[in-house]
Amino acid sequence: MKELLELLEHDARRPVNELASMLHRSEYEVEQDIKKLEKDKIILSYNTLINWEKFGTDTVTAVIEINLTPQREVGFDAIAERIYRFDEVRTVYLMSGSFDLLVIIEGKSLKDVANFVATRLATIEGVTQTRSHFMLKPYKKDGVIINDEERDRRLVVTP
Repeated sequence: MKELLELLEHDARRPVNELASMLHRSEYEVEQDIKKLEKDKIILSYNTLINWEKFGTDTVTAVIEINLTPQREVGFDAIAERIYRFDEVRTVYLMSGSFDLLVIIEGKSLKDVANFVATRLATIEGVTQTRSHFMLKPYKKDGVIINDEERDRRLVVTP
């Protein structure tokens, strides 16, 4: 199963017959395994990584460090759930270290992101501090190099 998951994680569009061949199993077995992994919520989603900048769509991505006061009997979970339900929020992690949650959000502009942090995140009961970091340029995301254009890296030699 782990090998199947690794193959799908790298390329979810790979055909079942190719997966079966690579795993030395029948197509039926691989299809059944995939259905079971989806049913058991091990496979949660199939995503496409898009270079939106190249497509021409401008968005602003921000990483927000959040400090919290944990709530009695539920700790950080209730606040984290409240935060991850916002449409602007792409990712939420519970962290160790100098802050409690790492939140990645997207907006149409710096103003939209700043407004979201000031009016929606910072006002949540239990949020004691936020620190925002704006992403300037992506180089690699989810193991994929964003602008991996082939270019000649050889040194120029002149006589």
